[in-house]
Amino acid sequence: MPKYQLTVNGRKYNVDSPAERPLLDVLREDLELTGTKYGCGESQCRACTVLLESSPVTSCVVQVSAASRKKITTIEGLASGGQLHTVQQAFIDESAMQCGYCTPGMILRTVNLLQKFPNPTDEQIMQEMNGSLCRCCGYERILSAVRRAVKNNQEKSHAA
Repeated sequence: MPKYQLTVNGRKYNVDSPAERPLLDVLREDLELTGTKYGCGESQCRACTVLLESSPVTSCVVQVSAASRKKITTIEGLASGGQLHTVQQAFIDESAMQCGYCTPGMILRTVNLLQKFPNPTDEQIMQEMNGSLCRCCGYERILSAVRRAVKNNQEKSHAA
């Protein structure tokens, strides 16, 4: 069986796996990083979103061979020094989760959004988050959380 080197949340792993195995399965089953959720298995719901080289991808359809030797960030890798990422905190502050199943993917998509657009318009937010499905239909609170994350990041940069 082939061996792949993955760098997940800044840590290197060597994984024995068939080349076509979904990255999601490796993260959850081999590395025990269960924050990334299985939703549809067809790249339609985006619950399994991770950042691959800082870009959001649906890990249910990315083959482990395609992720080898690339930087992967999961929801577990966002917090730093015992502090939640500003986006994670914004989702908590706005109660932007009900069952929480979509939340890791939504948060990672928001992190990417704010890297591309530090002060996004509502239209940019909607466009970037489009396709991330929430089974509980908590979209208003999710939008509020993204707006709060923008505000928190702006306040943080002005204080520095």
